[in-house]
Amino acid sequence: MRTVLISGAGVAGSTLAYWLARAGSRPTVVERANGQRSSGNPVDVRGPALPVVEQMGVVDALRAVATQATGMRFVHPSGRLSRRMSMPAKRSAAGTPEVEVPRADLARILYAAACDDAEFVYGDTITRLDQDAGGVDVTFECGPARRFDLVVGADGLHSAVRRLAFGPEGDFVRHFGVYVATTPLGEPPEESHDVLLYNTPGRLVAVHPARGKAGVAFIFRHPAVPGFDHRDSAQHRRILAQAYAGERGWRVPELLARAQRADDLYFDAVSRVVLPSWSAGRVVLLGDAAALVSLFGDGSSMAIAGARTLAAALTEGDHVAAFRRYEAEHRRHTDPRGRGAGLAAAMLIPKSRAGVVTRNALAKLLPPGR
Repeated sequence: MRTVLISGAGVAGSTLAYWLARAGSRPTVVERANGQRSSGNPVDVRGPALPVVEQMGVVDALRAVATQATGMRFVHPSGRLSRRMSMPAKRSAAGTPEVEVPRADLARILYAAACDDAEFVYGDTITRLDQDAGGVDVTFECGPARRFDLVVGADGLHSAVRRLAFGPEGDFVRHFGVYVATTPLGEPPEESHDVLLYNTPGRLVAVHPARGKAGVAFIFRHPAVPGFDHRDSAQHRRILAQAYAGERGWRVPELLARAQRADDLYFDAVSRVVLPSWSAGRVVLLGDAAALVSLFGDGSSMAIAGARTLAAALTEGDHVAAFRRYEAEHRRHTDPRGRGAGLAAAMLIPKSRAGVVTRNALAKLLPPGR
């Protein structure tokens, strides 16, 4: 029975633990946080992820926590709203529609599906990996050292496993020229089923209805900040304040002030991970730790699909061949999405006023909302 250590109890890690356990492996999941996170941006479960969640039997649970967003509107500086544009959902071959859920709810549901058959260790992280021909000796920050057959880094953009097994983050993470900040507002949305988008050149403020409790996102173009630390909340608030200084349109001053006071402000650089290989010996990367452009690349859906592909590959041979097969198959999904990130950024945060006008005109070609 193969022992597999998975770093990260989020979307990728819990999905992989579920499938590995069913294939006869013994997965252990270690998570730096002390428990499942309670906040998170809305994310889509669609495309190749839909058959996976169908097979896991969690579609009904996802539908129960789905957001209520079915359309979007652009907001003028005065607060006037554009006509409503619908966001039609695609379906899987089995007829399951794609679903948007808060990321924390998605991770919680996937954890619930896996937790009875996998070991989950919270409040700890990996600090050292030592490989040999037979396995990996793992040193933890808090718990005792242990030995595993394989190690999977499913610990996100700032992966500790990638740093330990592949090298410093700066060697592989490329800043995309965009930062994002989000926080829940804890109040009913202005439009119960519409995402509201307010743009000025290079800046976006979006209010999402979620499930009756609105959340706000600030997404803006900005060159890489020297010395940026994804854990320094005081630095994040300074960057955000500077990026939106002088903006007086719509509700921006009020929303910015609330974000500055928020206890659970999420802030990070939108980045792309570029690796020549996703594996190094007995260590392999999964989800945002391996590929895609964070925010613009269907990260959660790709994490679910990638976890299923990796688990299936590991049932059919030794780890070297399995890692090679997993990467070859999954890159067919991730590479096109990475290449399309520039277009997604251009549509979401146009660089110029003319770009905003053009984007809005193109959006009018979408079906009107009902």
